[in-house]
Amino acid sequence: MTASPDNLNTTPLTDLHIELGARMVPFAGYSMPVQYPLGVKGEHLHTRAKAGLFDVSHMGQVRLAGPNVAAALEALVPVDVIDLPEGRQRYALFTNESGGILDDLMITNQGDALYLVVNAACKADDIAHLRRHLPADITLTELTDRALIALQGPLAVEVLARLQPAVRDLVFMDNQQLDIDGQLCFVSRSGYTGEDGVEISVPAEAAEALVRKLLAEPEVEAIGLGARDSLRLEGGLCLYGHDIDTGTTPAEASLIWAISKARRSDGERAGGFPGAEVILGQIDRKDAGRKRVGLIGEDRAPVREGTELFNADGQKIGVVTSGTFGPSVEAPVAMGYVDAAYSALDTAVFAEVRGKQLPMTVSKMPFVTPGYVRG
Repeated sequence: MTASPDNLNTTPLTDLHIELGARMVPFAGYSMPVQYPLGVKGEHLHTRAKAGLFDVSHMGQVRLAGPNVAAALEALVPVDVIDLPEGRQRYALFTNESGGILDDLMITNQGDALYLVVNAACKADDIAHLRRHLPADITLTELTDRALIALQGPLAVEVLARLQPAVRDLVFMDNQQLDIDGQLCFVSRSGYTGEDGVEISVPAEAAEALVRKLLAEPEVEAIGLGARDSLRLEGGLCLYGHDIDTGTTPAEASLIWAISKARRSDGERAGGFPGAEVILGQIDRKDAGRKRVGLIGEDRAPVREGTELFNADGQKIGVVTSGTFGPSVEAPVAMGYVDAAYSALDTAVFAEVRGKQLPMTVSKMPFVTPGYVRG
């Protein structure tokens, strides 16, 4: 990946994005496509109906290998890495000593190594964090020679199966090394849209040829960052640096499900990760103080990040961290933090937009029915 003339990094697919008419924008230090001629709404709805192809090569891909590597990584995350089966991946969090979230990531057991995918904006800090805390006999390799693409939507797996039928056998959160079009790829049945689909790590030099082949299929359209954001929001999925950050704990972020049973206070390997006392204390006492919730607006005006939330008496009770008009929901959708007393489903709150108090209702997430295939 090279730097563009304006000092932004590029991905192996940058030239193809430009050829396809993408509008390129700076994102996490990269020149990335925010939308194509189809437009954000069209791209969003196409992904929900058929299959959308995303370039996520800006994400960090890391390989960890060495003796007792699972135990070494488990000391840095509140999830069960030791018992993660080979060929499976797990959502995880890097936490700090105060219980805040440094990043969220995916961990895969590849048998002879652990494969990690971390967020683009955090990858330099994440890699430094790993190098600083992992034992000296653990080898960390940043996989800068691989691109990462996501094929998402109800027809995504059927499309990819034309090139590699074995993908049909994968279920949600499986991750296998498969030959696709003559290239060894890491294929996970997962994604960031709430839809069924796959993420494919492919050698960088082969990425463009594979993407062109997938885009030639009638069900597939190229999708940019704009629709990726509205899709993940409808899917109830957090965006690091917005919905979660170093100032939020997993309990506040409604991510208690991401704390594995084995690592909880009554688990067989309780604690032992940064911030365990704070995080487990909040879970055990059920006193996070504030909670991340989903919100649906009664008006059609979108409620954006940073919008303050109030109760019926005009008291401030929270703030929106992500918000848009949901093309699939056909209503404004948002997520944000509210005082715990206002976090129950169906609670009425009010968002202040340009001096007006817009009614919203605390709603379950995801806002759309997930398309995951769990087997």
